[in-house]
Order: sequence, then structure tokens, then C-alpha cells
Amino acid sequence: MGRTVRTRIAPSPTGDPHVGTAYIALFNYVFAKKHGGDFLLRIEDTDQTRARSDSEEAIMTSLKWLGLSWDEGPDVGGPKGPYRQSERREIYQAHAEQLLERGEAYRCFCTPDRLAALREEQRLAKGRMGYDYHCREIPAEESARRAAAGEPFTIRLKMPKEGTSVMQDLLRGEVRRSFEELDDQVLLKSDGFPTYHLANVVDDHLMEITHVIRAEEWIPSTPKHVRLYEAFGWEAPVWIHMPLLRNPDKNKSKISKRKNPVSLAFYKEAGILPEALVNFLALMGFSFGDDMEKFTVAQMVEVFDFEKVSLGGPVFDLDKLNWLNGLYMRDLSEERLLEEIQAIWLNPTYFAKLLPLVQNRMKNLNDFIDQTAFFYNVELAYEGADGAALLPKGKTQKEMADALMGAADAMDAMESWSVANIEAALRALAEEKGLKIKELFMPVRVAISGRKASPPLFESMEALGRERVRFRLRKAAEYVKTLP
Repeated sequence: MGRTVRTRIAPSPTGDPHVGTAYIALFNYVFAKKHGGDFLLRIEDTDQTRARSDSEEAIMTSLKWLGLSWDEGPDVGGPKGPYRQSERREIYQAHAEQLLERGEAYRCFCTPDRLAALREEQRLAKGRMGYDYHCREIPAEESARRAAAGEPFTIRLKMPKEGTSVMQDLLRGEVRRSFEELDDQVLLKSDGFPTYHLANVVDDHLMEITHVIRAEEWIPSTPKHVRLYEAFGWEAPVWIHMPLLRNPDKNKSKISKRKNPVSLAFYKEAGILPEALVNFLALMGFSFGDDMEKFTVAQMVEVFDFEKVSLGGPVFDLDKLNWLNGLYMRDLSEERLLEEIQAIWLNPTYFAKLLPLVQNRMKNLNDFIDQTAFFYNVELAYEGADGAALLPKGKTQKEMADALMGAADAMDAMESWSVANIEAALRALAEEKGLKIKELFMPVRVAISGRKASPPLFESMEALGRERVRFRLRKAAEYVKTLP
């Protein structure tokens, strides 16, 4: 390879760090290190409406926990920075202007109302959906005059109206798509912020990314990116689209938090060792050879080749992960194992959080163990009298399953994890679902603690943490469906 290999992981800070991010980061890291290259971290935070203040730090913390360090990034710097897209706005605007000057893009003055009416008209006609090129042929002078007069506009890329887009994928070979299926995509929004497509391509070029290794869900967008490279006159990177992680259901659906925990923080709290999780993620797309399933990242780097990557949908099987984790735990020294156990929950900081919740309920010191047992479990059993309280009298299985799933979604959407926000979200949910407070709060209490009598609800949820609370709420929702 002529140029220095440079790869990147570019997560959006819109939620908890996802196992899919770690999976793609691993293959970018390993490929770069295999070829003596650089691995970059870029934060794609142009969607300011969804960006969360705590998400960027959580992403970096989780990737470092897994041992996937980067050579350049927002925290360590580097020669191609800034590495946060929100700090590169002027760069994108300048490149959008370049495309206007080259005649490869145009200003679109269509209002949101016109575009909404167009979509509805196209939907009713059951014909081609997409932009109708209304502003594509506006003369450049008129376009510039209207913009100078302050008329709001977006900038769209001119896509060919006929022919076929062809993309060479290292894993998949030639991938073709008709231009008739593609829209004149918006590159720069009316507020001056770039869309994902413009920012992604400009950054990859300026940061000299040689190989774009990402999930296969981006294949439909790649023709737009190929076209952007052509419009700028740039050499495109090598495209490599990895198979998606799949749920272990009969349809092998794309992994989702409604069927599997996807937060990296959850697996850390569930007692999974970072070495085991990285090894497991490697097995999702890679065959080491000789039926070898337990190996380190360093060993993977030594033998890595994309010819060893399978396109079959890798199944995210928690039983397999726990089996592999057991192998790693048995290899640990007693000292290291004790350190790992103490670091998660048997530490003074966590004890100090729990003590105020149970102190007034204790009659002797041993009560602490019984009162706080559910704070240390990952999964709970709901069988028995307490579990029956998940289904209040007069409510159907569907009503309560929907309510518990709604509670999980409300926890997921919460930006700041606090007692006050948890209470407010649950009260709002009760009103939305038409439930009395006790009809929601008792099932939630049982879902998160496994019992009808527990320490204060909202304080317990805050101490448990978002990941385990969501996991338990979704498990309880599934259990409710089995109740008579």
C-alpha cells in the first residue's frame, strides 16, 4: 500500500456507547495496526438537537476500557484536527461553496411547507419519492441574488438522473445502484450546519482516511459519498462494509436494545471482562483459524486479513459471551479477580450510595445484605407473589407490557440520570398511558427490585444506573406477557 493506512471510528454522541461502535472500532484498530498505520477517533456531533453532553465522555471511557486507544482524536489532538465536527463548521461551509462554484451543487430555496406538500403528493400518487429538482436549474446569478437578499436556502448536490452508481467494496465486490433511486441530497442545511454526508466525506478526505470500515447499514448511502468524491475531484477511500450484529431470534434481526442490551456500560456492570468482550466482538466477524476462539487483540493483529471476515450475519449470543468470559476469569490470578470484583460494586463509593437507602429499614447489620441484594444482580426472577404485582388488577398484559417498555424508553431518552428526572419521566408516562400512579409505580418497583417492598423507588433506580434499570424493565415487560 502506497500511503500510510489511516482508519477511523466516528460515533455520534447521542446516547450510551453502543456495542456496535466497539465492534467497528475493533476492526478499524486492528487493520490500522496490522499495516503500521493510524487509528483516529472523530466525534460526529453536527446533530445538535440529539447530541448529549455526557455521551462523548462515555464513548471515550468505554473504548479505553476495552483497550482500543487512538492515535488522533479530540482528547489527544493530532495534525488533522479539530476532531469534533461541531468545531469544523466553517470547513464544511467552504467546501459546499466550492461545489457551488464548480457547478456540482445548487441552492434550494424550497420551504419546509413546499417539501412536505411534495412528499404528500408523491405518496398519494405512489410514484417516485424524492426531491423534484425544482431549484436545480435556477441561474447562478439569480441564486446568488436571492441568497444575498437573505432568502433561506439549503445546498443540494447534483446527482445524475440516469445511469448506475458503482462502488467497489473490498468484502462484497461490485455494488450497483440506479441513480433514479437517489435524491439530490442536501449537503448544507439552512442553519449552516452540514448534513452527515458532506461532513463525513470532507472529514475523511482532509484527515486522509485510506479505508472506510463501517457497518453494512451505510451501503445505501455510499453512492452519495462516491458522487461527492467525484464532485470534489478527490480519490475515494477503500470501502469495507462489515456485516451487522444480529439478535439471536429466528429472523436474526439487527441487534437492538429492545431485544439485547447494547450499551457497553451494561456489559461492564454485568461483570464482563474487557478482554472477553473484545474477543467476543472479534468473533462476530472474524475467524482466527484452527478453530481458535480465545485470542487477544495483539494475536488478532498478527494474523488479520479481510479474507478471514465472513459476511454471514453474526449472532450476538449472550450465552457465548458468558462462556468466553468464564474462560478469561479462570485465567486471572486471585488478586486480579478480587480487584475486578471490588472495582464494580464492592467499593466504598457504592456502599455509601446504598447505605442511606436501607439504614432505616435495618434491625441488624446482616439486614444490609438482604435489603441490597437486588443492587448486585444483573437479572431478577419475577416468579411468585411479588412478580404477580407486575400486572395490577383490571389491567391487561398488553397494557402493562407497553407501560413497562414505555418506562424503559423514557429512561433511555433521559439526558441527565437523576432522581428528579426519573420521577418526572415516570409521572409523565403514567399520565400518557392513563394509569394511576400506583398502577405504574408498583410494577416498576417490582421490575427493578424483584419485590413489592424495597428502598425508595426513584433513589433505587438512580443507584442501580440507567443500563440495569432499562434491562430489567424490558425483561419485566416480556415476563408480563406470560402471566395468566
